[in-house]
Amino acid sequence: MRFHLLLFIICFIFGIAGKAQSNLPPGTYTSTNKKAIKQLEEGKKFFEVKKDAEAEKSFLKAIEIDPLFVEPHIALGYLYADARKLEQAIEHFKKATEINPKFFPNNFYDLGGLYLNSGKYAEAKQSYESFMAYPRINPNLKEKAEGFIKTSIFGIEAMKNPKPFNPVNMGEGVNSEHYEYFPAITADGKTFLFTRNFRNESGGMMAGQEDLFISEKVNKVWQIAEPARNINSKGNEGAPTLSADGQYMFYASCADMYGTYGTEDRKGFGSCDIFYAQKNNGQWTKPINVGPPVNTGNWETQPSFSSDGKTLYFVRGMVSREGIQNQDIYMSQVGADGKFSEPVKLGPSINTNGREESVYIHPDNMTLYFSSNGHTGMGGLDIFMSKRQSDGSWGPAVNLGYPINTWNDENSLLVDPSGKLAYFGSNRKGGFGGLDIYQFELPADFQPEKITYVKGKVYDAITSKGLDATFELIDLETQQQVLKSYSAKDGNFLVTLTANKNYLLNVSKNGYLYYSDNFSLKNVEADYNNPFKLDVPLQPIDTGYVVELKNVFFDVDKFELKPQSKAELDKLVSFLKTNPKLKIEIGGHTDNTGDKKKNQVLSENRAKAVYEYVMTTGGIDKIRLTYKGYGDTKPKVANDTPEHKQMNRRTEFKVKFM
Repeated sequence: MRFHLLLFIICFIFGIAGKAQSNLPPGTYTSTNKKAIKQLEEGKKFFEVKKDAEAEKSFLKAIEIDPLFVEPHIALGYLYADARKLEQAIEHFKKATEINPKFFPNNFYDLGGLYLNSGKYAEAKQSYESFMAYPRINPNLKEKAEGFIKTSIFGIEAMKNPKPFNPVNMGEGVNSEHYEYFPAITADGKTFLFTRNFRNESGGMMAGQEDLFISEKVNKVWQIAEPARNINSKGNEGAPTLSADGQYMFYASCADMYGTYGTEDRKGFGSCDIFYAQKNNGQWTKPINVGPPVNTGNWETQPSFSSDGKTLYFVRGMVSREGIQNQDIYMSQVGADGKFSEPVKLGPSINTNGREESVYIHPDNMTLYFSSNGHTGMGGLDIFMSKRQSDGSWGPAVNLGYPINTWNDENSLLVDPSGKLAYFGSNRKGGFGGLDIYQFELPADFQPEKITYVKGKVYDAITSKGLDATFELIDLETQQQVLKSYSAKDGNFLVTLTANKNYLLNVSKNGYLYYSDNFSLKNVEADYNNPFKLDVPLQPIDTGYVVELKNVFFDVDKFELKPQSKAELDKLVSFLKTNPKLKIEIGGHTDNTGDKKKNQVLSENRAKAVYEYVMTTGGIDKIRLTYKGYGDTKPKVANDTPEHKQMNRRTEFKVKFM
């Protein structure tokens, strides 16, 4: 705004602006009073050397001498706008348009912007429409004014229909006299991570000093936050995101003038980069730069890691002499080799010609929250929501409405795993100082998909020692893998899943028989105090041990494999290829219902169906495979209830030779 004021004063002092719309001869003012003109010119000189108080006095004196002198009114409008004294700026721009509306049509454009920044949408709309009514206006400003009229109309309607919004300060466990923002949370809602910015008493930032802090919830109360040890440095660390299980942290760090990122051994690729660390025995490991292709010489920041462990969302801005330009949201996927793919921009439903930032993917992996000033909203940065569509694309950006969004900038929204609570940074009155983090109940129409989380431990079936193993979860209906992850070194794992689905679980580790199971989250209420428990014993590979294929399915009295069996059988094939010396027997079993001979034949045919799939489709040499039907001769449990009968109808494989 200061540049515009200086440009305006220079142009009008020399009489080269405004003449196209006014009847004034070149080089003249709207006043003929020499004393008033002298005060205007003195004000210009003061302003050029940044003596704003003296410039203000001179401009006001010019108006006092000649109240109808337009130029000092405009100069004061810019001066007050630059100082964020919006009401005073509005007063003088409005006066300039009243004295001579044709003198400088851009006055209406600038007045509209001031009204928008004050939340006066009806007045803003009227000002922009007045600007648009002039026949000869800057085409670029005309296009922008059209967008601002849409913003004004949206703001008018949004304020007529406010959303429920009652922010509550998170308390002294999280907030302090410093600045807290950019929150993150684990899937169980018990670990809270955020950025704290230390500033001096005058409000200036201390040498880029941003650090990460962690608070744990105990008895429903957030405890006093502690610094993230091994992560924080003398440089800045901020905008963190956590994996669902809290085992991985991604965050952003920016280079100092020497090209280092907090410590001499942390190197990067220029500007801001994304780093990550892993938790080991309760401590964070040394941070590692994510590296290319995610990080470049441009500005990469504000990461958000998906709950399935496959996708990293982040903001990239292009570094130029004018600063950070063209901020957009990107995504990069983790491949089978553990490396990130070439990042791609999210589609036009998310990114615009404006500025996007503060991206957050909810643990449902279907709902994206982000901030943008490019979509129609309340003005400035607004928070939007978008839902992933069935084809994988992102649906329309939906504005969260007023008063969640206002005419100010809103960003850094976090929605907890339950989808009912949201968190954001605000400097509203009544806080601890600076920016504080607040929570509020998210309106139902902006909530993500309903999820729950599964918590458990993988351990050695003989020694009970925890194991770091690979596990995958597959949607039984679609046969699509929804998650692939790893248990920690102590065997513990935590994953989030969309509720109301049936899942297949496979767990594997070299030297062990793989584990197969299925479970249902249909009609399960997401209760974060009582997660779905799933402990997994892994049996070391040895002759004679048996693995039940719990996800091989047949229709009643049929032996044709159902489509839902494919994922399980492919896992068996993969297991056999990983252990090329292993030979197995595939066994079929029935309950005791019906004719024993028919049950024997049925069990044998079912075992044969699996045998043929593994050999033909899977490409496993038949010398490694045998099959046998046992009928009802080897029940797991007594055939005394429907549930027990179902348990006895099963397909297994037994290790024959090593």
